[in-house]
Amino acid sequence: MNKPAVYPPIHIENMSVQLGTVRILENINITVETNDFIAIIGPNGGGKTTLLKTILGLITPLSGSLALWGHAPKVTRRHIGYVPQIIHTPAAFPISVWETVALGRLYHHRTGQKLTDHDNTVIQQSLESVGLYNKRDTPIEILSGGERRRVYIARALATEPKLLLLDEPTANIDAQTVNDIYALFKELNETIPIVIVSHDLTGITTHVKTIACLNRKLFYHNSKELTGTMINQTYGCPVDLIAHGLPHRVLGHHEQ
Repeated sequence: MNKPAVYPPIHIENMSVQLGTVRILENINITVETNDFIAIIGPNGGGKTTLLKTILGLITPLSGSLALWGHAPKVTRRHIGYVPQIIHTPAAFPISVWETVALGRLYHHRTGQKLTDHDNTVIQQSLESVGLYNKRDTPIEILSGGERRRVYIARALATEPKLLLLDEPTANIDAQTVNDIYALFKELNETIPIVIVSHDLTGITTHVKTIACLNRKLFYHNSKELTGTMINQTYGCPVDLIAHGLPHRVLGHHEQ
């Protein structure tokens, strides 16, 4: 008996994306396997958020192919936990931390159906994992920016995802909490793949498995090593990367 085909969580081949008349992504090729923890870096406007939205099926590619577990994104995106870069919550919108995270359970229910005991357990565990269960009844509008980011991570976890897409998930979060969140990601990565967009080179070089550089074109070699060529192709100027103790980055001299 033939075994059923096993497809990777993400497979992108020769994909280009155009918004209006502007080519945002060009000839993107990458496969994300089950145990991958990939960080995507690159300059502002380089297409990082567009890539995540295309994976989610919110943007249709101009050309090429994109499959999640062998299917079109609109078929399988319910298995993705997603934390966008910017989330607008009206200041006067009356919603608590618990209620915000509970929104992650919507895919599992028909409209109007009440939360089950399992739902409540998942919500509690998601909040505990980001250290905010003690603020479950707090209106989200009065939280700090960093606390809101943690709530949105908890909401993504509440979907019980098979894949996590995270756009700057540790922005505006203190260093200790960042370490705690990356420890959580490491634990989650034992069973699900994670793709994270970040500008924090120090954080990602410490915690992720591999790094991709994106500036309209994607440079990826299934490695954490950032070569000078990759950085120059991505940022358009020479960058020297050094590590002394914890990894840091130093920008070399370049012409304006």
